[in-house]
Amino acid sequence: MSESASTPRPTPGSPAFPQKLWLLVLTVLAVTAATEWIGPLSVPLWSAKTVILPMLMALLLTTTLAAFHARFPAGLRLGVPLQRYAGKLLNAALLLFIVKLGLMAGGSMPQLQKVGWALAFQELGHAFGTMVLALPLALLLGIKREAVGATFSIGRENSLVIIGQKYGMQSAEGRGVLAEYITGTVLGAVFITLLASFVASLNIFDPRSLAMGAGMGSGSLMAAALGVITVGQSPEAIKELTAIAAAANLIAGVAGFYFAVFITLPLCNWIYARLEPVLGRTAFARRAPSADDLDPAAALEDEDEHPTFADSIIALLLMVAGIAISNHIGHGVPVLQTLPGAAVMVGIVLIGLLLKRMLRKLPLMLFLAVSATLVTIPGGWPLAGAIAETIGQVQFMSITTTVLALAGFSVARKLPMFRRLGWRIVLVSLTATAGTFIGAAAIAEFFH
Repeated sequence: MSESASTPRPTPGSPAFPQKLWLLVLTVLAVTAATEWIGPLSVPLWSAKTVILPMLMALLLTTTLAAFHARFPAGLRLGVPLQRYAGKLLNAALLLFIVKLGLMAGGSMPQLQKVGWALAFQELGHAFGTMVLALPLALLLGIKREAVGATFSIGRENSLVIIGQKYGMQSAEGRGVLAEYITGTVLGAVFITLLASFVASLNIFDPRSLAMGAGMGSGSLMAAALGVITVGQSPEAIKELTAIAAAANLIAGVAGFYFAVFITLPLCNWIYARLEPVLGRTAFARRAPSADDLDPAAALEDEDEHPTFADSIIALLLMVAGIAISNHIGHGVPVLQTLPGAAVMVGIVLIGLLLKRMLRKLPLMLFLAVSATLVTIPGGWPLAGAIAETIGQVQFMSITTTVLALAGFSVARKLPMFRRLGWRIVLVSLTATAGTFIGAAAIAEFFH
């Protein structure tokens, strides 16, 4: 939301800048530094293994600190105002994440052209993978119309808009998509990290296919999945895989919306009408009241609080500090080599934010993704190569650690609502997420 010229400048302690903002900033940076210092941890899992990356540790650590804030001394409590403000900073921080993805995609455009049809058709896996596994499971567990809202997509913000407009958030479908949204917020990053790590260790998919599966239309889920997919890969392969995931994520975010409106949701309703009379009467199918008492206003109370321009500046400064720390500790890149690349990303975000203030209807995320991609396309303009080299000093995973450290506060805010969900709707929601990842990877694998 833009501020007019007559609006008083916010000061620390005001609603725009909560008290103890310094504590939030220091906590995020300290968690980033600590988790990068610990480094990746490999956990054996039967014949495979799961890799716990610093970004996942950061998510879990800030979630724990926020959830148990009342047990800390008064001066060190990360209370509700700070947690809500962290959510606003996260929305702005994700803009930097989008720009980084676009810059990497532009520099890797020749490699993306070689991927070709696999990238074009992977969206089918994202669109249909959710319902292929999750919808029959939901019906077997006795979930009724909530199953449509919970399985036609992975339940992110676009899905809330689609269901809200068509059915209303108080409807059964609205409760279903809300349950999927809350489950994804609380468990999504943890679940997709473990799943992607396990699937990657089986060596049944080409890493490029897994990267396409990671680009499912959610920045945080993509970052979590891509982090483990790129473990052990060469720097050149990491660059290619990240670019593929970024392109897939952009396609899922743009084309996926229209897929959901015109294809996926109608198809989900069609399948429901034919399977429910059969699967809904099995011995396992008992009515699941788990999502009935969800309050959309309470669950989404933070979602309408868009960051102001001042909030965005704070978020960008915090991200630059976090990236510098993570890049140095986790990847051995000197701070002075990190800052130029971070400055380029910040500059693109600021241009987008300023244009958004003048052009209210500007689709900011799409503008940032496309403009960042154009900046580094080889041969596109004289500075493309120099910018790509400068950006290359900023490791992709250096951004995700700080982003997920901020995301932990949003997770903590959703924990009370998450406790009200029954195990059945949670299981269905996680199955939908697994379906979209594996479905897209399987379709992409066909072309590889």
